[in-house]
Amino acid sequence: MSVISQPKPRVLDETCDIPSVAIYRLTVEQYHQIVRAGIIGEDEPVELLKGWLVRKMGKKPPHRFATESTREALGEVIPSGWHVQSQEPITLLDSEPEPDVSVIRGSARDYAQEHAGPENVGLVVEVADTSLARDRGFKKQIYAEARIPVYWIVNLIDSVVEVYTEPSGPGEQPDYRKNETYTSADKVPVVLDGREVGRIAVRDLLP
Repeated sequence: MSVISQPKPRVLDETCDIPSVAIYRLTVEQYHQIVRAGIIGEDEPVELLKGWLVRKMGKKPPHRFATESTREALGEVIPSGWHVQSQEPITLLDSEPEPDVSVIRGSARDYAQEHAGPENVGLVVEVADTSLARDRGFKKQIYAEARIPVYWIVNLIDSVVEVYTEPSGPGEQPDYRKNETYTSADKVPVVLDGREVGRIAVRDLLP
């Protein structure tokens, strides 16, 4: 059945109640078909999370600043063989989140035909203000289930960087086994493939 004939999927956000009846959820491939068909534009503020089309939070100037400063700071410390991307999709089993910043193995050209998968992701970063509950909850579970090795939350509410490591992988309640919080007086270590490759001053990431 052609996806072009289907109605535009309903977009859910955290204010919506989860339906009590069985509903249709999208696979990653179906989501790709919908994007290719133009039913959802590439720039529309949604991302696929656990089969749901979830509306992304709006971005205020402090969020934009923290995203850009994090991208630039990581770009200065990562070694060759990695590159930094911002707000680009990563393809997981049943989700395609678009983290604010991510560190990806290889060069951008390596992904000219497909998005990076979890095996190629060294670090993901979400910048959180109004999205803090989602980033600590739903998003963290998704990244832990995919075994993304390092997850940062640049927490603009509390002016800290939360670092989550040792993902559990798939399970009833996926999570990270270890977390540390770095304040504006600290430098946060950048760890790729289990090795520290540099440190970044937290204050440089915050507006």
